[in-house]
Amino acid sequence: MMLRMMNRVVLSGLAASLIFTISSSANAQTPVPTASPAIEDNKQLLDPADATQAWLATVPRNEREKSDGYFEGGYWLILWNFLLAAAISIFLLASRISARLRDFAERVCRGSWQLPLQVILYAIPCFLIVAALSFPLNLYENFFREHQYGLATESFLPWFREQLIGLGIAIIGVTVLLIVLYAVFRRAPRTWWIWGTVVAVVFMFVIAFIAPVFIEPLFNTYKPLTRPEIRDPILAMARANQIPVKQVFEVDASRQTTRVSANVAGVLGTTRIALNDNLLKQCTFPEIREVMAHEMGHYVLNHGAKLLTYFGIFVLIGFALTRALFDAAVRRWGGRWGVRGIADPAGLPLLVLIFIALVFVATPFLNTVVRVTEREADAFGINTSREPDGMAKVALKLGAYRKLDPTPLEEFIFFDHPSGRSRIRMAMDWKAAHLPAGESPVPDGGSNIR
Repeated sequence: MMLRMMNRVVLSGLAASLIFTISSSANAQTPVPTASPAIEDNKQLLDPADATQAWLATVPRNEREKSDGYFEGGYWLILWNFLLAAAISIFLLASRISARLRDFAERVCRGSWQLPLQVILYAIPCFLIVAALSFPLNLYENFFREHQYGLATESFLPWFREQLIGLGIAIIGVTVLLIVLYAVFRRAPRTWWIWGTVVAVVFMFVIAFIAPVFIEPLFNTYKPLTRPEIRDPILAMARANQIPVKQVFEVDASRQTTRVSANVAGVLGTTRIALNDNLLKQCTFPEIREVMAHEMGHYVLNHGAKLLTYFGIFVLIGFALTRALFDAAVRRWGGRWGVRGIADPAGLPLLVLIFIALVFVATPFLNTVVRVTEREADAFGINTSREPDGMAKVALKLGAYRKLDPTPLEEFIFFDHPSGRSRIRMAMDWKAAHLPAGESPVPDGGSNIR
């Protein structure tokens, strides 16, 4: 929320929320094939490839072009965000603004609390400068562009207020992280990349722990879902999968967006099932059931812990490379920039510059890690909900802002979730291989294979 740069850049996975959402914006009356492929009996099976194309063909051409344009524009935004972050980092170094902020912090702070206070006095004005410089792109990307494509419902002042809240949270969180990291840099200048990874992983876990309980309610109201016809089946699925919850919460996301979303989030007794009001308004019960089963899959399959491990490995590799590149850059340009070494807060823009470059290059691999876990949750969701048509309809709704039928290379590089085509094909493969729950795969009198 702070500026896209500092969230992606300084943390870039360090503070990954580990809260999984399926989101989209679409019409409640998403068209379905007039002859929706169905298994009428055990003798007639649909062709998954043809059925997938039949579902995709239901999306009008103008809607497909609009969603493709929105998603493909995001390819360029990845580049522009990286270039802007790099430019701001270089500006802070070359202008010696970073060094001047460090000098100011050193003049003010002395005594036993010297380092923590220096980091605080350096970080807060630095973040405010970065926020101001990156605000125009943030405003276009997250306000004007979302309204242009009909995905946002919030007027400017409420949106700006939430941006300020997010900025405040980011400043507090990242400053705490930097205090600990610079203590590590000072005490272990040679092995900081190892201990820094430990700090980053702990920080990610803490964010995952506190976000659902303390941060998300700052932006939305959570209230118990009172519709038993939806709540009770969701709780039944949760009990069947040993998810320790007793309530389902509804989130008032419609005041901000038209996208549907849901999550099963939290750890150590804070686990919570939540779905936003758009999901209730735009989707039928089979679709809601499939979405919630998908989200439960993340919980049951321990994707939070797995992603924490995977990102920890990426951070370890990134920090190791950053250490070598940082030391080389300081030897070459440190005097010009006023950067003394790794323990000098004035070197933060250089750390950010190197790390965001590594993250930018690693984007396809980071997306693949997340996409694989999403596909696993899709498989869990369809096996739990047994709603292949519901899964196909939700995939079409996701297609309102995510390209439905990308090339394999596009999906590998840019997609952190399976494409709509991939999800519909999974649903149709499942449908072709399964009979509806409770039906015998052989005529009456036959024997079942167990």
